[in-house]
Amino acid sequence: MRPIQLLSARHRAGRWHWTDIAAYAYLALGVVLMFAPVVWLVLSSFKTQASLLEFPPKLLPLSQQEVRVQGFPQPLPLFAATLDNGERRELAQVRRIGLIAQMVDPADPKQQYRVPTARLVAVRHLSFATSNYTEPLQKFAFTRYLWNSVFVTVIATLITLLINSMAAYALSIYEFRGKTIAMLIVIGTLMIPITIILVPVYLVVTKLGLVNSLWAVILPGAATPTGVFLLRQYMLTLPRDLIEAARMDKASEWQIYWRIVMPLAAPALAVLAIFSVMWRWNEFLWPLAVLTRTESFTLQIGLNAFQGELQTQWNYLLAMTVVSLIPVALVFVFLQRFIATGIANTGMK
Repeated sequence: MRPIQLLSARHRAGRWHWTDIAAYAYLALGVVLMFAPVVWLVLSSFKTQASLLEFPPKLLPLSQQEVRVQGFPQPLPLFAATLDNGERRELAQVRRIGLIAQMVDPADPKQQYRVPTARLVAVRHLSFATSNYTEPLQKFAFTRYLWNSVFVTVIATLITLLINSMAAYALSIYEFRGKTIAMLIVIGTLMIPITIILVPVYLVVTKLGLVNSLWAVILPGAATPTGVFLLRQYMLTLPRDLIEAARMDKASEWQIYWRIVMPLAAPALAVLAIFSVMWRWNEFLWPLAVLTRTESFTLQIGLNAFQGELQTQWNYLLAMTVVSLIPVALVFVFLQRFIATGIANTGMK
């Protein structure tokens, strides 16, 4: 009921105001800009390779309608043909020689026509090419790529939440010499792009013998400065009296961290979990550098396999892109209620 009331809200009760029209137009434009590319992607993922290469492009997945004609072993494409006398009929194309097509009437196969291709319009119907989703899973080991991505994302997110929360707990609760310098170093690492540390980290991973292992993707990014900063800002808002009371009750630091601080920091942890899932699930450059065996590929590296030097299988690429978006969307749907609370209390802009 609340969404309906929100959509029907007006500046003044009982009548429309120009500000109402402007507000709804602005909101409608925002919805179109945000969701139109997603809708186009999903619909295009059900198109055939030939439909994707058509110009001008069509929004809906339309395909050439075919009919079975007596005397022909294969289905024939159906066209709306304009005959010499101006009559329009639906005819099946037997063959095409240059600019002239040999056509046949599906109802009466003995009736054949020669029609210029300029007077032919393909008869199309709505058709969803579900094979775009099933064939990559069967032929290209995409199930394996999907499992690798799920494993990397889940394990890396859990490790990130653990390590970052420990670092944030120390930087927010404890008082020690060099605390400010340590925090400045953490924030300073945010300005270092991954391309600068790519080679040194690769050499370390090689020395440890982790190349072509999923742990080579998981471990280097286990601690993120963004996560430490986010959690530390949130933990600064926690009541110190509660922590001091726990210490007076002889609670250990691990018990304070695990039973008091972690439950209270759940909104910030949820925000960091969403960020971590997005980072790890969509990561491409680092897995491309350390994974060379096909059985170790993540989903993003597997998508790159459809882009050949001479031809790109766009139908498979778009379909698997939709599949890769589903887990991130589900995580966001289930944890989105924590985003506003977590970011507001961490002071991030």
